[in-house]
Amino acid sequence: MSIQMHRKRRIEGTTLVIFGASGDLTSRKILPAIASLWDQNQLPEEFSVVGVARSPLGNEGFRKLVMESASSLESISSNIENFHYLQGDYSSISTYQALAKLLDSVEQTRQTGKSRLFYLATIPSLFGPISSLLGESGLSQSGASTFTRIIIEKPFGNDTESARKLNSDMHRSFSEEQIYRIDHYLGKETVQNLLALRFSNAVFEPIWNRNFVNNVQITVAEQIGVGHRGGFYDSAGALKDIVQNHMLQVLSLVLMEAPATMIADSIQNEKVKVLSSVEIPSIQEVATRTVRGQYVTGVINSEEVRGYREERDVSRVSKTETYVAMRLAVDNWRWAGVPIFIRTGKRMPKRETQVVMEFNRAPHLPFAGSSARQLGPNRLILRIQPEEGIKLVFGAKVPGQDYNIRSVAMDFSYADAFREISWDAYERLILDALLGDRTLFLRSDEVIKAWEIVEPVQRAFADPDFPLYLYAAGTYGPKESNKLLQATGHYWHNS
Repeated sequence: MSIQMHRKRRIEGTTLVIFGASGDLTSRKILPAIASLWDQNQLPEEFSVVGVARSPLGNEGFRKLVMESASSLESISSNIENFHYLQGDYSSISTYQALAKLLDSVEQTRQTGKSRLFYLATIPSLFGPISSLLGESGLSQSGASTFTRIIIEKPFGNDTESARKLNSDMHRSFSEEQIYRIDHYLGKETVQNLLALRFSNAVFEPIWNRNFVNNVQITVAEQIGVGHRGGFYDSAGALKDIVQNHMLQVLSLVLMEAPATMIADSIQNEKVKVLSSVEIPSIQEVATRTVRGQYVTGVINSEEVRGYREERDVSRVSKTETYVAMRLAVDNWRWAGVPIFIRTGKRMPKRETQVVMEFNRAPHLPFAGSSARQLGPNRLILRIQPEEGIKLVFGAKVPGQDYNIRSVAMDFSYADAFREISWDAYERLILDALLGDRTLFLRSDEVIKAWEIVEPVQRAFADPDFPLYLYAAGTYGPKESNKLLQATGHYWHNS
């Protein structure tokens, strides 16, 4: 799986076909990842890239885009002839017939063989139609010694019903083993290290359960607003953009049981079990378990920023949530009774993604008087971004004659501890797809379970009378989210 060293895994000649080749995702993420993989000698000379889009770029225009996207030109310039472009309409079978001819020509010239990886970097509504036409044109079939795979980006549907339909549409042309549903959060080093932390260290296993853990908090905070994505975001919101995918994936890795082996199906099986154990609230319960918020004008880094409804392409009467906090419960043997709090928001004080596991306090403190007034609960804090690392908070004596106890922290930083270069999430995941490693990708039943968890919240948010609480940009969300925890005697951990 991905935890293995990538330098020991090398792909054979393959052609990567990018639908949406002229788009933002391709230039910002996919092409830089390909360039970096070439720089690190992870791709063979026979590797080729074919871009497909409606824009009239041509080979030269596409190659110019490739050069502009690469952080280093050394290896990409020597392989620039490996990049080809096809202009076409995604909904026309003639585009796929032309693509088949182009692929045959490229593969014959470059001697790549007929292994192909299709990357759908388009709007989600095109995933089903493109996969269907790939099947209709015969491009979805794998050979005896070659492979055909397809990557799709989130969101995987808009609700449970549409996710099921998308799975059904794609399965008409591709088997489940051919489909790679990418969530770039799973490519982050610290997210993967959750598995290493939990299952390679015997010290944590005995306390990783309801007997010792008091509560679990997962935070995905963004300092930025919606930027140029106002039109998309106003139709999506934080629930669909972050909670349904990123947050529930991290939750499943934190709370899952040990897999039998570190292969894709074993890990995915355990993730599905956890998601299946999450209590699904009724629509009536959503109001007491969920807080919906939207940012208004505020101050970040000493600069005033505008509110959500003043953002470009956002409705001036929008009720789209830019903040969601939820209290979840996992009804299984390990986690029964432990509250799980999750929150995500835009225009918060700082950008950070972290998991906080707070442990029960010691049953008895034998220290006199106020000696332990500065002592907080033990916490294990997993920082996923921007600085990746792990922090353990525990009690220690303050130097001096008096016997005072204070909470202190042991802090582990990936950047300080390892000389190895940390891989970008897209580099790792694209290489994994080329190698046929599905460990860090989502299986169809994972997607459905995640949608089932958020579906009652979606339906509640659709009610025009459901509360929408405003919060000033630069704060940690609406004050009502604090009450969500206070009802169970807890409070948010803000770094």
